[in-house]
Amino acid sequence: MKDLVSWWRRYPWLSRLATVAGIFLVYGWALQGLEINLELLKTSWPHITNFISRLWPPNLDVLDIAVKALIETIQMSIWGTTIGAILSLPLAICSAHNLAPRWLQWVANFMQNAVRSVPSIVLGLLFVAATGLGAPAGTLAVSIYTIGYLGKFYQEAIESVEPRSIESLQVAGASWLQIAQYGILPQVLPLGLGYTLYMFEYNIRAASVLGVVGAGGIGFELVNYIRAFEYTKATTMMLVLLVVVTVIDMASSKLRQRLERM
Repeated sequence: MKDLVSWWRRYPWLSRLATVAGIFLVYGWALQGLEINLELLKTSWPHITNFISRLWPPNLDVLDIAVKALIETIQMSIWGTTIGAILSLPLAICSAHNLAPRWLQWVANFMQNAVRSVPSIVLGLLFVAATGLGAPAGTLAVSIYTIGYLGKFYQEAIESVEPRSIESLQVAGASWLQIAQYGILPQVLPLGLGYTLYMFEYNIRAASVLGVVGAGGIGFELVNYIRAFEYTKATTMMLVLLVVVTVIDMASSKLRQRLERM
């Protein structure tokens, strides 16, 4: 066995070759599972172009409806992200290996995984059944959806804290609260705020998708127009969403860059 290991170490290029071969095998296995029919794709191309041609030109008569629905989507995202961020913080602290005991890490990580395993559409259906059609259902769904992801992001931010700063505070006799205030928070805050901004931007798109199940926002109007075959009105909805998402993406990127320099 030792001879085999020493022989393997003598030719390091074999390890790289095996890695590349493994990657090709994984991609080949995944492609085989997709069962892509190239002939079907070729024959369906006229249907795709026909559908796209019916989307143009946008019908600006519904511009006021689009703006109103978009404002509702942004409001859903603001409250959904805020509630989710507040609830994510204690879950992240309980999950971090440098702060919590192992049994608590296991429970908190299991809760995060459980939340992340539920698709946002299912959460939307759940809250529509609980509160009825409209924005409250979408806001609650976005909140729960946010917990699963921000909890994980915050946890990784906490775990990346420089351990020597915590150890020096412990040696100086600092309390748990003082360690969190002076050792962890200054290092975690810029990264955590950056993650929250990214999640807010992402939640605007997620809130739009929730409209498909009647959870309010611009997605609700978009789906209704598509179901009624009013494609040009649906295009107006998508263009308004595109403009706002682009603007928020640019503003969010600038803010994240400033936070990284803090």
